[in-house]
Amino acid sequence: MRQLLHVSDLHFGPHHLPPVAEGVRALVAERRPDLVVISGDLTQRAKPHQFRAARAFVDRLEGELGVATLTVPGNHDVPLYRIWERLLAPYGAYRAHFAAELEPEHEDEEMVVIGLNTAYNWTLKDGRIGRRQRRALAARLAAVPAGKAKIVVMHHHLVPAPRYDNQRVLKGAWETVDLLAAHGVELVLGGHQHQTYVASSEAYYPSGRPPVWLIHAGTTTSARGRGCERRRNTCNWIRLDERRLEVSHLGWDEQERRFAVWSRHRFPRRRHGELDAT
Repeated sequence: MRQLLHVSDLHFGPHHLPPVAEGVRALVAERRPDLVVISGDLTQRAKPHQFRAARAFVDRLEGELGVATLTVPGNHDVPLYRIWERLLAPYGAYRAHFAAELEPEHEDEEMVVIGLNTAYNWTLKDGRIGRRQRRALAARLAAVPAGKAKIVVMHHHLVPAPRYDNQRVLKGAWETVDLLAAHGVELVLGGHQHQTYVASSEAYYPSGRPPVWLIHAGTTTSARGRGCERRRNTCNWIRLDERRLEVSHLGWDEQERRFAVWSRHRFPRRRHGELDAT
């Protein structure tokens, strides 16, 4: 059995909420997940001091609490106004001040978690996964030992958020979902939309294969929630056992000063060949 905490869109900078970030640390200290996943937008404007603050936050989880983490960049982690840096070295600040690896991997006895970088220099907010990335991802997934859960982390979304109009999915979404389903990926963890939701790949890209469950976190530690999550902060607690996946949406309770369960979703593991959620 494995347990993951999935947070996203921390936005260290003007909109960051330190008390909520402390609530994340308290949640990790209490529940001790096997892995903390951070699906992008660590900073508001990719500034060095914002990356240093994000790094210090992650270091507390790893160093003080001894919990493993996996992080991918988001579009806000690419410089917006520093034009030459954005064009010539879009990930330079991320690598210099936070992490050198843009597409990290975590593996243990029961799962493999693969990070994908969907942010790039030309965009204001959209993401993409190109052919070269898909070929590399296919090779990484094919090398995963049989029996291990396959989980992919990216910042941008493969399906639109509910109750939120005019949001394009990332470039290469259809081809990527087809690849993920063909290689037995069970979960994709993402952010970007600042809304928490669960979607089935089969609802948007029907293939007749067992579904890939697409799990999004809202903004976990910033005041930039959107739509029905305006002024709200969310994250996901994910549990995988032999037969089931369980995803609990957690929301910040301002009065209690802690994260509490909003909703819970259960799905059969695809290793058992079932297509329907229960």
